[in-house]
Amino acid sequence: MAKAMNIEFLGTGGAISTPRALCECRVCAEAREKGVPYSRGGPSIFVHGPDILIDTPEDVKDEINRSTVRKIDACLYSHWHPDHVMGRRVFESLNWDVRGWPPNSRRTDVYLPEKVGRDFRNRLGSWEHFEFLEYLKLVRVVEMEEGESVEVGGIRIFPFPLAEDFVYAFVFDEGEKRVLIAPDETFGWEPPEWVRGCDLAVLPKGITEVNPLTGERVFPKEHPVLDMEATFEETLDIVEKLRAKRVILTHIEEMCGMSYDDLEIHERRLRRDGLDITFAYDTMMAEA
Repeated sequence: MAKAMNIEFLGTGGAISTPRALCECRVCAEAREKGVPYSRGGPSIFVHGPDILIDTPEDVKDEINRSTVRKIDACLYSHWHPDHVMGRRVFESLNWDVRGWPPNSRRTDVYLPEKVGRDFRNRLGSWEHFEFLEYLKLVRVVEMEEGESVEVGGIRIFPFPLAEDFVYAFVFDEGEKRVLIAPDETFGWEPPEWVRGCDLAVLPKGITEVNPLTGERVFPKEHPVLDMEATFEETLDIVEKLRAKRVILTHIEEMCGMSYDDLEIHERRLRRDGLDITFAYDTMMAEA
């Protein structure tokens, strides 16, 4: 029987979390002083119901410890980038019974879409690390063929590549409800018809090219990041095409220079314009 899905945002930061190390800018200083929701950990999402973790940034252990998560039945990886994989030692913390003899360790199924499995073999030592974790019987790595889906806890999960096809998004299909989670890298993406009209879409916010509250340009027009990362305006174009009932934006970059309060003001203005968009923050829970 399918379970109700609730989405818990463990970490809502981007490639560099907030506060940035030793940074004394307005956003980082406030985040360091006040903590959550002003601070943002590395990008990770937990789906209650099937009890699935998506991605493991460096600080995922601390994100899980402050969360409402009580068990993790599986983990999905969206792509190989360091801000999404470098906390993979969390499976030792979660599962390894070091004291017991014979040990009573647990094992987590780790699902790798096809191109993620390919990249793990060549990037950042991820494959060797997971071979070690398999040797310790702490994970079971499952490589998925392109187009293959998996059922966990009665919910069907469909991974599919984005425009940058080494990056995957996921559709969680409960039967009555569908949730789209695209953790990162939506640059150049045109949502296919089959994912449109979902009940909830979780997307990366995109780069703030121009501060919407002040009108000041954050990145010069010639900055190379604008040739490789979706901007917030481009994200709004994706939102319009998706026609989702609700939209939550995450992966909020420190480099964009917007605080939690700034985003709340921006959110209210967007809603006045008829856009049902919420900016995520660490520890936020959302019903599907």
